[in-house]
Amino acid sequence: MGKKNQAGMSNLLLALLLVLVAYNCAAAAGAGGGGGGRRGHHQFEAEAVDSEGKDEQQQKLFMLQEEKEVVRTEAGVIKVVSGGSDRLMKSLQKQPLIDIGFITMEPKSLLLPHYLDSTLVLFVRLGDARIGHIYKDELVERDLKAGDIYTIEAGSAFYLVNTAGGQRLRIICSIVRASPTIGSNPFQPFFIGGGKHPASVLAGFDFKTLSTAFNVSGRELGELLGANLSGPILPLSDSQRPANAWSGFLDLKKEERVALLKRAADFEAPVDREGEGWTWLFRKLMSPLMSSNDDATDPYNLYESKPDFSNDYGWSMAVDENDYSPLKLPDVTVYLVNLTAGSMMAPHINPRATEYGVVLRGTGEVQVVFPNGTLAMKAEVKEGDVFLVPRFFPFCQIASLNGPFEFFGFTTSARDNQPQFLVGEGSVMQLLRGRELAKALGLSEKRLGELLDAQSLSTILPSAKAAPRRLEEGEVLRMMI
Repeated sequence: MGKKNQAGMSNLLLALLLVLVAYNCAAAAGAGGGGGGRRGHHQFEAEAVDSEGKDEQQQKLFMLQEEKEVVRTEAGVIKVVSGGSDRLMKSLQKQPLIDIGFITMEPKSLLLPHYLDSTLVLFVRLGDARIGHIYKDELVERDLKAGDIYTIEAGSAFYLVNTAGGQRLRIICSIVRASPTIGSNPFQPFFIGGGKHPASVLAGFDFKTLSTAFNVSGRELGELLGANLSGPILPLSDSQRPANAWSGFLDLKKEERVALLKRAADFEAPVDREGEGWTWLFRKLMSPLMSSNDDATDPYNLYESKPDFSNDYGWSMAVDENDYSPLKLPDVTVYLVNLTAGSMMAPHINPRATEYGVVLRGTGEVQVVFPNGTLAMKAEVKEGDVFLVPRFFPFCQIASLNGPFEFFGFTTSARDNQPQFLVGEGSVMQLLRGRELAKALGLSEKRLGELLDAQSLSTILPSAKAAPRRLEEGEVLRMMI
């Protein structure tokens, strides 16, 4: 989504024409009876057509509504929307499964240090944050602001702080699973700092093993693993600071924080562990990694980037591995689209990736079409809704007449996705125009040209009222039959 790149389109033209001819043949065969043995995405066509609740299914088939609240404390909430079942994704060209996370943190709060079994691509929707994580065996800290995207590799320990004094932090993230999930959670956090809630990853070892590993007494080990925390997200306001060294650590300048961590890693020096709890354990675990790395990649800001496409009816952009190299690891592209009231992202397909979308602002409609030319989904969407579009399935997004429609999301390939537009100037149908396409549609070449030339715009199209010419319903039907 976002980049209108005609390079490589010629590779699809013959294939699309063959699909059209093959479909016509299949439709003719189906009219004479038979039609069993449908598999893959055809099973979803059958479900949509055969079910008594067809209309309801069409409204929700590719809407992602399985939401799970995985963290809730007085300082923040984390929710995860499942990217679909493994069965669904296996049926959709074996694309990787992506879950969508929503992180909300109150002012001056901390998400405890932990690592995940999944790679994250973070998008800061609102607020300011500081993230610290391990990059190439070193501690890296970066300040994030609204519009920034940033990646955290699976297995890389990190913490997150809402640095704003009076504003909530809102982050949307893709959760790209690095391995099959164990248990019912869509992803698995492993907390480095912890106590009774959440527990540290080390809490499962017996005392003798840990006492030997850390060279401390059993009593001291009990102090480390028994911190009474209020959950994975802690408040850090002056009146609610936890009684450990981490509170003051966050108020230091960056160079002071790095220096403190380096000093904390000097285990030969006496260490006052009284009252430090999990913070001391964290420093122990991270000791080989406590050095500053200024070579780590900086965030990439979507709001400060130039759109790939723009006209009077909206704009779109996509950021792939060529624009931001850290996206190569999770193999994800990030996109952002803004449509004016009533305008449309023209019908198109993604030849390389499944697309996940999150509505950021406004209301609109998402239409998805099955390979056999029947409607798969026609859903009204609003802020916070999450949807997916399978690879190769034609689709479009339409803004309501009430105001702008903005949506953001991820596609399952870090390469330039090269979306192929089916309608409009420079589209697949425009490039295929000629005797062969006219024959396939049952039109003369002249009439085909007249119908295709009716739309002189590309990619983002105006509403019906603003369009220079609107085809009569009969003309549209004649093209599609």
